[in-house]
Amino acid sequence: MEKNRAQLLIAKYLSGTCTPEEKIIVESWYAKELAKREDQLPEPDYEEIEREIWNKLPQRNTAKITRMWTRIAVAASVLVCIYTGYYFFELKQQSLQTAQNSKHEILPGSTKAVLVLANGTKLDLNDAKSGLLATQGSSEVVKTGSGQVTYTATTVNNPGSLYNTMITPVGGEYRLILSDGTQVWLNAASSIKYPTTFNKYERKVEITGEVYFEVAHDASKPFRVITAKQTVEVLGTHFNINAYPDELAVKTTLLTGSIRISSAKKSALLKPGEQSQFNYREGISIIDHANTEEAVAWKNGYFRFNNENIRSVMHKLSRWYDVDVVYDGAVSDEGYYGTISRYKTIDEVLKMLQQTKGVQFKIEGRRIVVTG
Repeated sequence: MEKNRAQLLIAKYLSGTCTPEEKIIVESWYAKELAKREDQLPEPDYEEIEREIWNKLPQRNTAKITRMWTRIAVAASVLVCIYTGYYFFELKQQSLQTAQNSKHEILPGSTKAVLVLANGTKLDLNDAKSGLLATQGSSEVVKTGSGQVTYTATTVNNPGSLYNTMITPVGGEYRLILSDGTQVWLNAASSIKYPTTFNKYERKVEITGEVYFEVAHDASKPFRVITAKQTVEVLGTHFNINAYPDELAVKTTLLTGSIRISSAKKSALLKPGEQSQFNYREGISIIDHANTEEAVAWKNGYFRFNNENIRSVMHKLSRWYDVDVVYDGAVSDEGYYGTISRYKTIDEVLKMLQQTKGVQFKIEGRRIVVTG
């Protein structure tokens, strides 16, 4: 029975259904394993893993479970043998923002946003209870128990004349499902303006910041995403747009399907695996073999750095952890590679960065001082 419980815990972790306490147990074991091994991890000792995890679990009665060790062993092997990266690797984990955190600790961002209804009413989605938030025209707005907002058309006649806006603050992220079934993920400091119900001619939204889309296919109604610098038109596809005003270029990365990028002077058709970059000086340029994992890393719960200098790295961290960054003297432009969980505290992240390069950090309240 004890072995089965440990196996169940591994399966719960891989499916994302662990409690925060259970996650700590699994991840503390994983961190210790990384410290003992080099880049390529050997085949895990499942019996030892189970004993170590189970010994840390509080003893409690649980319902009888079906024996499923073969499938769990394969999944656990994938978990343990993940490539750790050239400089550092941290397993994706959920935010552990608990009361035990020190009051001086800078915590990662979390699921939070403000929903501005068409009539100007502002709803703090952190405070809002799960269930019906509003009825607008022919659409019902619901907050689900998993922390996302969904729109459902209640009648066939959908005028699409009411527009809502969802806004994530610095240090926030949120998920939205539009009335046509399109799924939307908002990164920190982002926004999307959209109709509560799309009309019969088109589907159009406006965004700022960084947003990932999984657009529901509808050949009769194209889906358009408007930013300050470009328009993206699709029928049904998965793509990411980074349109922060403080970035040098608007980056649109396509994962599946096809999309058309249009600006005032030029348009381009993207294929899967390609990325467009737009700026006013050079217009639209296409990268044929884009790093799609890097583009959507934020949506999957981690930072991914691919030869990024410390200023670029800290720019991303400041947006997610809601901190100011200042530089004391010159710092190296040497590139960073690897991945880090977005759910570490800022202190943990900085310690990892400090170990890999010749850079030092000092935390002063919500300000990070970087020295070379």
